[in-house]
Amino acid sequence: MFLGINGSELLVLAILAVVILGPEKLPEYAAQLARLVKELRRMATGAKEQLREEVGDDIVDMDWKKLDPRQYDPRRIIKEALLDDFEDAASAVKEPAAIHQRAVATVQVKRLAPNEPAPFDLEAT
Repeated sequence: MFLGINGSELLVLAILAVVILGPEKLPEYAAQLARLVKELRRMATGAKEQLREEVGDDIVDMDWKKLDPRQYDPRRIIKEALLDDFEDAASAVKEPAAIHQRAVATVQVKRLAPNEPAPFDLEAT
């Protein structure tokens, strides 16, 4: 129903309200509750309209279910991230020749002539 209250709990609350408030004041408090609910709905509608005016119509098209924090399961997010990395690694293993060719294409190799000493950098060692 609403607020997680089922029918039997609502019945118990109604009986408690009659006992505590008495049958004379119960209609008065019910009318106050109805006015409160109407005022809250009016305020929510006003806030929604104000938000629409300030943000624009983009807010209407927004999928609010995607932003619901209850849908996020950290285990699922981590699992998907790990599987994505695994799939990238698996595709790299499946195509080692293509990766090797790309690596060789980016590196330019200078062949030394016979008896030519290898280059030596004093600052690097």
